[in-house]
Amino acid sequence: LMLTQDGQLFFDRVAPLLRDLGASEEAIRSDIAPSGRLRISMPNEMAPLLLPRLFGSFAADYPNLHIEVGLTDRFVDLIREDYDVALRVGNSAPGDYMVRHLADLPMTIVGSPAFLKTWGNPATAEALAALPFARYALGGITQPMRLPDGRSFIPSGRVDCDSGTALIQAALSGLGAAYLLRCLVAKDLEGGRLVALATGFSFPSAPFSALHAFGGTVPLRVKLVCDFIAREAKAIAVI
Repeated sequence: LMLTQDGQLFFDRVAPLLRDLGASEEAIRSDIAPSGRLRISMPNEMAPLLLPRLFGSFAADYPNLHIEVGLTDRFVDLIREDYDVALRVGNSAPGDYMVRHLADLPMTIVGSPAFLKTWGNPATAEALAALPFARYALGGITQPMRLPDGRSFIPSGRVDCDSGTALIQAALSGLGAAYLLRCLVAKDLEGGRLVALATGFSFPSAPFSALHAFGGTVPLRVKLVCDFIAREAKAIAVI
């Protein structure tokens, strides 16, 4: 079975209202412990940093919650795919979603020691643009590199990846420089497996946000998990 065009329009308009209605009783009865299903989407690369904290602390504090986690770097449709909240790095997904800013995560450019020995450490924007990169590509579209002065360029390179995890492996293998969240490569930098490049540049931090489609009536379980992730994200940001 498939919805007609009119049926889909009706669903898109009514589904958020039903979600608000379902959250209303929970909002009024503030004395009850959160329960039921909590379905979360988050990027693959953030899972090693967030899941131990989510499962080890948050889940223990709220034993009546059934937690479902989906790992993907694509923008999920919160309503059609029935997610309570999506955690995203960078610009928010298109759509009429409520966005809560959680933290700003510093970015860095890294490469392997062998890569540094071959290509050197770029000190100018022109030298940086000349480096081969392991490129971040979504839907076959290479994402531009934005410089602190507002300029941008499409990096060159022979490896395209759609996740931070793959970019890290490409950088470790010496296949190119990689532009990544610093928290994702902190251990590799500390252990000398990767080195920071272009340290003279101050790259803008990436916003880390939580998105939901509940409008103004946010279920307690969603508010609690967003509060928890916000606290953890601030700790991750200084790694």
